[in-house]
Amino acid sequence: MTESKSYLPIFYNIKDKRCLLVGGGTVAARKLEFLLDAGARVKLVSPKLSDKIKDSIDELSDSSRVEIIEKEYEESCLDGCVLVISATDNKKVNEVVSQHAQSKAIPVNVVDDPSLCSFIVPSIIDRKPVQVAVSTGGSSPVLARLLRSKLESIIPSAYGRLGELCEKHREQVKQALPDVNTRRAFWEKALDGLFAEYVFAHKDDLAERALQAELKVFANNKQSIGEVYLVGGGPGDPDLLTFRALRLMQKADVIVHDRLVSKEVLDMCRRDAERIYVGKERDNHTVPQEDINHLLVRLAKEGKTVCRLKGGDPFVFGRGGEEIDTLAEQGINFQVVPGVTAAIGISSYAGIPLTHRDYAQSVIFVTGHLKDGTTNINWTALVQPKQTIVFYMGLHGISIICKELIAHGMATTTPIAMIQQGTTKNQKVVTGTLESMPEKVKQAKLKPPTLIIVGEVVALHKKLSWFDPSSFQ
Repeated sequence: MTESKSYLPIFYNIKDKRCLLVGGGTVAARKLEFLLDAGARVKLVSPKLSDKIKDSIDELSDSSRVEIIEKEYEESCLDGCVLVISATDNKKVNEVVSQHAQSKAIPVNVVDDPSLCSFIVPSIIDRKPVQVAVSTGGSSPVLARLLRSKLESIIPSAYGRLGELCEKHREQVKQALPDVNTRRAFWEKALDGLFAEYVFAHKDDLAERALQAELKVFANNKQSIGEVYLVGGGPGDPDLLTFRALRLMQKADVIVHDRLVSKEVLDMCRRDAERIYVGKERDNHTVPQEDINHLLVRLAKEGKTVCRLKGGDPFVFGRGGEEIDTLAEQGINFQVVPGVTAAIGISSYAGIPLTHRDYAQSVIFVTGHLKDGTTNINWTALVQPKQTIVFYMGLHGISIICKELIAHGMATTTPIAMIQQGTTKNQKVVTGTLESMPEKVKQAKLKPPTLIIVGEVVALHKKLSWFDPSSFQ
C-alpha cells in the first residue's frame, strides 16, 4: 500500500495580503471567491477571462480587492504575493508556476495536481468564526467531501454565533479568571451548559445572562479542586474507545499514561494537554505505583483535570483500584471509564472466541507476570475441562506456564496461542501446543505486550481469523 503524504494542518491568515491566482476559467472563479472570502487581495493573471469570472468580479462590493492582469503568466507576477493558486487547464503553465513559487518559498496550490502543491485546500465546514477543515492529503477529495457532508449535518449553523459570543467575552473572562486552568474549566462548562443551549435556541439575551452568572461563580471560587478520570484505553485500536472515554480524553488538562497505551489511542487525546509517562516494564518500573497515586492527587489539588489513561480496562490487572482508593482518601473527585480489556479485544481480533458451546463453558483471567516463580498461581484451579485460560503479561514466563500446566494434568497437545500487540498494525499470532510453544516463541521473536490463550478454542483461530494488520499501514 502506498504511503499518503502528511501535511501540517494549519489555518493561514491572508486578510489584506496579496495572493496570486493564475487562470481565468470556471475553476479559477471558484478559487477567486475562496480567496476573497478569506479577506485576501487577489492578483488575477490570465490572457483570457471567462464570463463566469467576469460575473464574479462584477458582483464584488469592493472591486479594488482584485487586480486583473490580462496576459500570460511570468515569474514577476509572484512579486509581493504570499500565496499562489494555479487553476489553469495548461499543465505546462501549472508546472512553471509551481516551480517558481516553490523556489521562492511561497506556498502554492495547483488545482487537482497534488504533486505540484506545497499546500492543499481542504474541504471546509464554515460557521464563521468557527471553521472545520477535512483533508485526505490529496489522496481522495471525494472522501473528504463525504466526510464534510457528514460533519455538516451534526454542526448547526448556531455554532458560528456561539463562536462570536465567545470572542466577544474572551477578554472579560481573561481579566476575571487570570489562571489558565480555571479559565479553561469555565469555558468547558459554559460551552457544555446553559450558555450554549440558549445560543442554539436563538435566545442570545438569556445566553449572555447565563454566561455572566457562570463567570461570577468561577470568579468567586478561588480554591478550585480538579478531578481525575480513570480511563480504559482498550487494547490498542482507537476504534475500540468508548464515546465517554474519548470525550474525557479531549477534556483533560493532563494525560498520565502507561506503556500499554498505543500511540494511536494517545493521539486521540487533547493536543495541548500535558503528557506524563509513568509506564512500567518488566523489572523496570519507571514510576513506582505509590508515586503515581500521589502524582494524581497533587495534579488534582493544583486544580487540573487529569486523565489517567490505561491500556485495556483499569480494573483488570490495571491497578486502578489502588489509584482511586488514594483519591478517595484525599477527597478528590474521580470518574471511572471502563475499557475493552485485552482478553476480550485481542481474542476477538485473533478470531479466538473465549467461550464456545463445543469447546469451553468458562474462561479465567490470570496474570502471567510470575514475580515470585510459580507459587502465586493456583495451577490446579486452572487445569479444568472445557475452560479457557487467558494469561496477561506472560511472554517471559511462557516456559514455566507450559511446564506447570502439563505438570498439573493438562495434555501436552492442548492448543495455545501467543498474540503480540493485538488489535494493532503489529499484531502477530503464533499458535502451537503446550509442548511446542516455548520453542516457537524463541523462533518468532515476539515482543511485549503479549497475551496468551490456552484451551481448545484456540483451534478455531485458523477458521475464524478475520483481522488483517496490514490494513493499518
